[in-house]
Amino acid sequence: MAALLLPIISLHPSPPPPPFQHKITKKPFTTNLKMPTFELKQGQNRLFHQLPSGLKMEVIHQQNKKKPDDDKNEKPPLVFVHGSYHAAWCWAEHWLPFFSASGFDCYALSLLGQGESDDPAGSVAGSLQTHAGDIADFVMQKLGVPPVLIGHSFGGLIVQCYLANAELSEEGNSYPKVKGAVFICSVPPSGNSGLVWRYLLSKPFAAFKVTYSLAAKAFQTSLSLCKETFFSSRMEDHLVLRYQGLIKESSRMPLFDLRKLNASLPVPKPKSSVEVLVVGAKEDFILDEEGFAETARFYGVDAICLEGVAHDMMLDSSWEKGADAILSWLNSLN
Repeated sequence: MAALLLPIISLHPSPPPPPFQHKITKKPFTTNLKMPTFELKQGQNRLFHQLPSGLKMEVIHQQNKKKPDDDKNEKPPLVFVHGSYHAAWCWAEHWLPFFSASGFDCYALSLLGQGESDDPAGSVAGSLQTHAGDIADFVMQKLGVPPVLIGHSFGGLIVQCYLANAELSEEGNSYPKVKGAVFICSVPPSGNSGLVWRYLLSKPFAAFKVTYSLAAKAFQTSLSLCKETFFSSRMEDHLVLRYQGLIKESSRMPLFDLRKLNASLPVPKPKSSVEVLVVGAKEDFILDEEGFAETARFYGVDAICLEGVAHDMMLDSSWEKGADAILSWLNSLN
């Protein structure tokens, strides 16, 4: 989600850095001294996965609530990946309870520099490759079966990078195979450059507002702008105010250097097919319809666009619409 309308449009591919490459030139903060800003719900646990770099990544886990004999088909674990200005908590509010009650083990990750995860050295949290590599390490070390990866906004672009790398590393198995992937209001494989120009040419005022909201972080102080940026018009103000506070505290550093990110795009296409669901939101103020349509074309699937929800559909007043659509797709995998 970060600064989608900054005019950074270089799309010349450049070799990505190797995975798992985090520099540690300063001591990570001590996790147990931090006070979480999100109170976990019943049945949820906050874990910390240690990466090969020594840095720790926050994981909010909620176990499948169904008994083993309730469902004959074993369901894949779900791994949720947030976008900019968010952290694991955004999934824990509604969707982790929903999907765990539907029989899925759920894991919501906080990328480095976000939420309760450690801070890497430097001015940004990482790159597409390092973030995807961190997810791969968690999957490899903690999960015994292929998961479904669910990515939102820039988290969706990170999941796309994971899928591309999974095809390139079968022998070393540094990127374990997945059962499928879900892209929710995801940045498309080419990045945000096409969106930049579409907004500038067709909706210049909207382009200014989104840039002001995200790049200048005006959403942190303006309740109305926060609501317009992330939520539908029906969202109650007291909820927007609560989430505004959580969003404000979620990100201590940008997920990426956007200039280097755009130079590494587009994301390579997987060599073999993977089960994919692409979900867009009709009231998305950040990503337009062509944005999620591009992702759908890239993977050869039809996108679905949900009415009555906005960019943060996992938190919106009608969060069940997105959850129900994903659950229907997940049930079709078995």
